[in-house]
Amino acid sequence: MQLVEISRRLSRAVGALRFAPPVTTVYNPLEYAREPHERYLERFGRVRRGERRPVLLLGMNPGPFGMAQTGVPFGEVARVRDFLGIEGRVAQPSTPHPKRPVQGFACARSEVSGARLWGWVQARFHTPEAFFERAFVVNYCPLVFMEESGRNFTPDKLPVEEREALFTVCDEALRECVAALKPDWVVGVGAFARRRAELALAERLSAGALQVGSVLHPSPASPKANRGWGEAADAELAAQGITALTP
Repeated sequence: MQLVEISRRLSRAVGALRFAPPVTTVYNPLEYAREPHERYLERFGRVRRGERRPVLLLGMNPGPFGMAQTGVPFGEVARVRDFLGIEGRVAQPSTPHPKRPVQGFACARSEVSGARLWGWVQARFHTPEAFFERAFVVNYCPLVFMEESGRNFTPDKLPVEEREALFTVCDEALRECVAALKPDWVVGVGAFARRRAELALAERLSAGALQVGSVLHPSPASPKANRGWGEAADAELAAQGITALTP
């Protein structure tokens, strides 16, 4: 299955990278949460010959209480288990951080961004199948970065050499995903994801084979998202003419 192969190549590539302080701990859920991650890819990411997914939603990297626990992008536990119908064995990262335990589907913390995104999907499309006929969701970078304190560290803040090495392999994986899913749109969830898509997919964009858009990130750190992320996303998608995500 194409997306599983892409994921495994990406996992090996990022696993060979090294990061210096202030990053002290790195989680790779493509490895320790491989079972539910690949169930997500296999169940919802298969593309039959001649098919395409009109929209690819692109996140930045896993959240500590979302994909870091379940292996699914924006993977808040309740939404992954109860709406997407995915569960599976989640092992431990190679170097677990004591302040950021991986509890898998037993994690009681809710990932607000994931609850908002998949909650929006559920409210508008009602079933996973109806949504995944039109779209798929991936993260640009599969790694979780933490400082010694346990504080989250986003990949855009990495030193230049580390960032370029990481972005090289993530760009290639994104291009492979686009080749497999053949979307008309790649929609960055947040400004970072949109910018990475524009750079990684510049050749397709210049050829007119693809368009890149964006929606507000559903993070609770965003006052606008806190006032109603779903409604804001609907308005942004409509303004850009991304009609495939209109139920």
